[in-house]
Amino acid sequence: MNRHGRSIVLVGMMGAGKSSVGVCLRRRTRLKLFDTDEIVTSKFGMPISEIFSSHGENKFREAEAEALQALATAEPVVIVTGGGIVLREENIHLLKRLGVVAWLEADEETLFKRASQAGSRPLLQCKNPKKAFTKMLRARLPLYAKIADIRVDTSVLTDEEVAVAILSKFSRYYRKSVPATTLLATA
Repeated sequence: MNRHGRSIVLVGMMGAGKSSVGVCLRRRTRLKLFDTDEIVTSKFGMPISEIFSSHGENKFREAEAEALQALATAEPVVIVTGGGIVLREENIHLLKRLGVVAWLEADEETLFKRASQAGSRPLLQCKNPKKAFTKMLRARLPLYAKIADIRVDTSVLTDEEVAVAILSKFSRYYRKSVPATTLLATA
């Protein structure tokens, strides 16, 4: 594997469970947890929905890319990304260099149900949110597939079960050089 970083990077569509699974991974590994959405909202001092309405999606995506660049560290961490982080080519290259990219996926209905429950997703605040979601999902699926080292279907698993599956698959990448438990314990 041609990787520089040893971080665990979570990607996937809104509603896949990235934030919840990230918390489980932090608890299990004791690694620091960074969420690009939280970094961006902290920078602007407002929720994502307000960033979108006040500054536009493009400004949000720029700030998201800056947040990701700031996470390029030699220290292994858990990184939770926003669903659209794969839309910029430079992000894809950086995600791949940061470590093992875990794609949290689920069937479309499950993802939409979870995402729409939040009620604060700016990209779903439109006339036909289901149609918008389907269009986004179809555009992003090949991008997630392109960068994923690990794929975990979150449709029927608990957040803890997803975290265990990720750690199990993560260890396979590093078993030959350094056991994952050693990598994670030294963080």
